[in-house]
Amino acid sequence: MSFDLPYPDLTQERQGNTGTPGVWCFDSGAPGPTLMITSLIHGNELCGAWALKDLLASGLRPQKGVLILAFCNLEGYDRFDVQHPDASRYVDEDLNRVWLDERLASASNQERGRAAQLLPWVKQADALLDLHSMHEPGKPLLLTGVLPRNIELARSLGAPEHVIVDVGHKDGVRMRDYGRFGDPNGDACALLIECGYHGDPASRLVALDMVARMLCDYELVAADKIPSGWFQPQPTAQRVLEVTEAIVAPSLDVRFAHDWQGLETLVKKGDVIGWADGQPITSPYNNCTLIMPSLRQLRPGVTVVRLAKDY
Repeated sequence: MSFDLPYPDLTQERQGNTGTPGVWCFDSGAPGPTLMITSLIHGNELCGAWALKDLLASGLRPQKGVLILAFCNLEGYDRFDVQHPDASRYVDEDLNRVWLDERLASASNQERGRAAQLLPWVKQADALLDLHSMHEPGKPLLLTGVLPRNIELARSLGAPEHVIVDVGHKDGVRMRDYGRFGDPNGDACALLIECGYHGDPASRLVALDMVARMLCDYELVAADKIPSGWFQPQPTAQRVLEVTEAIVAPSLDVRFAHDWQGLETLVKKGDVIGWADGQPITSPYNNCTLIMPSLRQLRPGVTVVRLAKDY
């Protein structure tokens, strides 16, 4: 797969205006929600960095409330090599697995130290849009977690076409699920958007579209103030899929039965998805949809595919 999305120059953007590198905060001075938009949680996921770079260049500022923008794993970004794009996903530890208080209290590596810098801004946010991209080519996916308020927000945005109701990872907590965002009795909303393949220029357009939709939905910026080119065509309908389980690699001996691209639906219970340690991985129910199948990061303990049903 070719990596065609250019590497953004963040010389100016990484300075921020808050004293925290890569973090920008714009306070309208008028009452309203605090919206945080994050990019580069993984250093090789460039689409979000482009979207925030475009947003800063536009000069748009919130008409009410507060807007926080963050370029997160700058150390990973600095190590990006287009010939080995996966190598700059993180330096020491996945920045999207460290959002546990005990991990945040220990700045024992690059990512935990950076998370500690970002934490005060995360705690301020009433809403979060976390911009990501994917190891494999595929349609954009909006990951809501399991909280009904996030699913409702996804439906309010109207895009992308596929919304995924997913539980967290076993090996750590994502920013999207941290603190107020994960409180079932709270009101803070958080969404994670997978904008497409890392190297696809279209992922930048998806990221910018989601930024525009969130700014409008939270009424920080009026729709007529946002460049019309930022909005992508809205799908006629959204499909909401609930992840029921994740298939985790027990070893390096994992292979798929087909070159799955994602969002394929296996009609019958027992249909073969692949094999792990010589044993078949099969569909546990009829009409089982495959979410983000990938062996690119294969190692023991890594999720290789998620299984989902219509919500």
